[in-house]
Amino acid sequence: MHPDLSPVIAATAQWLTRAYPASGGALADALCEVQARQAVTVAARLRYPTAMDVALLGVAGPGGAARLDWITGADGASFADPDPDPDPGADAWRTWVDEVVASWAACLLTEPALAGPAVAALADGGPSAGTPVEFRRLLAPDESDRRAAALLRHPDLVAPVAALHHAQLLARLDPGQALVA
Repeated sequence: MHPDLSPVIAATAQWLTRAYPASGGALADALCEVQARQAVTVAARLRYPTAMDVALLGVAGPGGAARLDWITGADGASFADPDPDPDPGADAWRTWVDEVVASWAACLLTEPALAGPAVAALADGGPSAGTPVEFRRLLAPDESDRRAAALLRHPDLVAPVAALHHAQLLARLDPGQALVA
């Protein structure tokens, strides 16, 4: 993986787990975070497959979480503690959220039929590609994974985010299909 994707992956996974939190304690939080991070990692690698793509992301920036917050009905206060941090930079991580990556990750989490082809597409990408074992919680979640990420994997709850860039993900996974239609 290109190391320059790590801020986007971390911020986008954090946004997803805050927008669709786990319930059930620390273990559930950790399992939910792992699933979000795996989905976001796959989505980011698909979205930015080359070093040039990553470099352009570094110049242009990922866009931030404002539109995602608006779509989900969240505002900055909903992500804050009851006693907001007086540090104005406390939410700076939100500028690293990538809307397309969040949407694609939501698709991968809610549509298991897309997760396999997405990871397989990474395998075609060469040395930066991941292995299915690396993405086990995304590809084959067990019952504890499903319970921990019940909100994150709920198709109806995540639909507004997943629908944003669903067509682009389908085109990325099967570029020949767009020519047939």
